[in-house]
Amino acid sequence: MNPTTQTNTAIENILVVKLGGGAGLDIEAACADLAQLAQTRPVVVVHGVSEAMAQLCEERGVPVETLTSPSGHSSRYTPPATRDLFVEAAQGVNDTIVHELRSHGIYAIGLTQEIAIQGERKAAIRAVVSGRIRVVRDDYSGSITGVNAGPIWEALSAGRVAVLPPLAASEDGLLNIDGDRAAAALAGALGATDLVILSNVAGLMRDHTNTDTLIQQVTGSDMDRAMNYAQGRMKRKVLGAQEALENGVRRVTIGDGRTQSPIANALNGAGTVFTR
Repeated sequence: MNPTTQTNTAIENILVVKLGGGAGLDIEAACADLAQLAQTRPVVVVHGVSEAMAQLCEERGVPVETLTSPSGHSSRYTPPATRDLFVEAAQGVNDTIVHELRSHGIYAIGLTQEIAIQGERKAAIRAVVSGRIRVVRDDYSGSITGVNAGPIWEALSAGRVAVLPPLAASEDGLLNIDGDRAAAALAGALGATDLVILSNVAGLMRDHTNTDTLIQQVTGSDMDRAMNYAQGRMKRKVLGAQEALENGVRRVTIGDGRTQSPIANALNGAGTVFTR
C-alpha cells in the first residue's frame, strides 16, 4: 500500500478516528466526544458497517459469509449483490454519524459521493474453505492503492468534520475495504498526529478472553509479538496501527468504544497505545 500524501501545512494536529462497526460500540457517546474534540483540533472520521450490514443482510435474506486467508486474516465475502448491500449499509451508517455530530453543533459532512480512498479489486483471493485453500474470483473487496485527500482538505479547511465510509473507488466500481487499514492510510496521507481505532473490546490482549491481560504499550520493536497476540478482527487493527506508524502517524491507540468519552479516554492512554 502506498497512500498518496497530500499535506497541508496550514492544518496541524489532525485526529483521525475509526469508529468500529461492530455491535456494542456506543455511537452516541463517541459522537458527543468527537464534538468536543472537534472544537480544538481538526477531526476526520472513518466508520465500519459490520453490524448494520448484518442487519441489512438478515432483512434481505442474504447470507453473511467471510473469507479467511491462509495467514488467518478474515474479511467479508463480497460478491456483486453483497457489494451493493454493503454500499447501502455504508451510506446509512454515514448518514447516522453525520446527523449525530450535527445534533451536537458540529458541521459534519459525509464523503460518500467523493470517495477519497483509491483501490484495486482482488481478482483472485486465496481462502481457506473447509480446510482447503481455494481461489475466489467474484469478490468485490479491494486493496488500498492511494488516497485522494483533496475533498478531505476542503472539508477541514472549512472547519468541518469529514466522515468517510469503508469504500474505495476503482476501475471495477466501489469496493469493500477494511476500515482500520483505510483509517491508517488516511491518517498517513493527512500527516495526522493521532489515529484512534475504537472497537467493542478494551484493546489488544495477550489472552483475548481475559481483559486482565490488556497490553497497554506497543513500540515498533514489539509489533511482531503484538500481531501474534491478535486474534480475528484484531489482526487487522494491529496491522492498521503498524501501517499508520510507518506512514508517519505519531501515535495509534486501539480503544474501547463502549465507554463514555471513548476517544478522550484513548488519547489519555486507555487501551493499547502504539508508538514508533
